[in-house]
Amino acid sequence: MGHQAATTGRAPHNAISVAGLARFFPEAAPVRLPVRLARIAEAHGERVSAFTESTVIEFGTPREVLFACSTPFEFGDLLRVRNSDGSLDEEASVVAVQYHPSQTVVAARFRRDVPNWIVKP
Repeated sequence: MGHQAATTGRAPHNAISVAGLARFFPEAAPVRLPVRLARIAEAHGERVSAFTESTVIEFGTPREVLFACSTPFEFGDLLRVRNSDGSLDEEASVVAVQYHPSQTVVAARFRRDVPNWIVKP
């Protein structure tokens, strides 16, 4: 015999926050791709990127990635996004940011054309 009960959804809180930002990107589709992030900085005339955290790309378009992270990125920051097998290893520029108490929700646009990184049915 079944019982009625209330429960929370399976989507993590950060997925909900990222979904809010995704509304501003009409082509955005759910992706759920684990990646590592690195901020790109200039040091002694050379570009340096040190991977600082792991996150999940929650939504993507052919040109943008949307995710939540703990790194306080700002508009215009350059970052590197890499998945575990290296099939995605690209630079992107932050084009939108939403700050929340424990996380930053980010949309970043690839700096070059990245064919077939996202496949839509």
